[in-house]
Amino acid sequence: MIKRTLYFGNPTYLSVKLGQLEIRLPEVEGNDTLPEAFKTSMVKSVPIEDIGVIILDHKRITITQAALAELLDNNTAVITCNDSRMPSGLLLPLSGNTVQSERFQDQIDASLPLKKQLWQQTVQSKILNQSAVLRRRRQLDCGNMSAWAKLVKSGDPDNIEGRAAAFYWPQMFGCIAGFRRDREGVPPNNLLNYGYAILRAVVARSLVGSGLLPTLGIHHHNRYNAYCLADDIMEPYRPYVDDLVADMVDSDIDCTNLSTDVKSRLLSIPVIDVVINDRRSPLMVGVGMTTASLYKCYSGEQRKISYPIIE
Repeated sequence: MIKRTLYFGNPTYLSVKLGQLEIRLPEVEGNDTLPEAFKTSMVKSVPIEDIGVIILDHKRITITQAALAELLDNNTAVITCNDSRMPSGLLLPLSGNTVQSERFQDQIDASLPLKKQLWQQTVQSKILNQSAVLRRRRQLDCGNMSAWAKLVKSGDPDNIEGRAAAFYWPQMFGCIAGFRRDREGVPPNNLLNYGYAILRAVVARSLVGSGLLPTLGIHHHNRYNAYCLADDIMEPYRPYVDDLVADMVDSDIDCTNLSTDVKSRLLSIPVIDVVINDRRSPLMVGVGMTTASLYKCYSGEQRKISYPIIE
């Protein structure tokens, strides 16, 4: 079952009651002029087991410890936002699988050649998906990118990923003056940042659910990054976010700020259709298939990660 993504961008009280996330509005609760029947009707609830990602995007959101505990017990990713209303924190459960210690050990014991091969597959899948997005979105013949994908060696020592990116980004958003892919760059970099943050949370959640440590990457290594593996595994999924953002740009939506409409579009990322092994499913489900296959690679059951293919 596809899990729900909940976004809260206004003052809200969040608590838990009988396995339900109870949602109350302080403006309603504190208004003595309103009838009690109306106040009661304004209280909403969502089964916690149905929630996959929750985004807290307001300084006046209050959430109880009991609600946080139940959300984490159900492997929900909790994202908090900063003063700029951009995702800045991610809370995940410490334990998400019944045989977690065994899986941790398999992950830790993974050989360097295996990790290099997994990164090769990751880069190849990312480049092929970027190529597919360019063909569909910009009507470009991307034979060069398909050729580059075939050139990727174990560990990508020649940085074919970088070569592909140098071609990809100007083609995707070349119509925007001064655009280059940079976190602090001109819009729609802000949309890409927001979308990638949601994608990262979905991937990290699935890694924990598969009994893996999001910290130990197959390629990314940074002592200050707690989600190196999530950053690795999300790479072939990034083009789905790029395609969504390009669609908004092409539709002349104002991308200079993260409006409610823009955020609403970006919050659809977990339910975007993806195809893995000829099976179509929502992105959140597909990511779960990818992380499950990653563990099988660590355990020696298979040698290839199941990544999505953009048609």
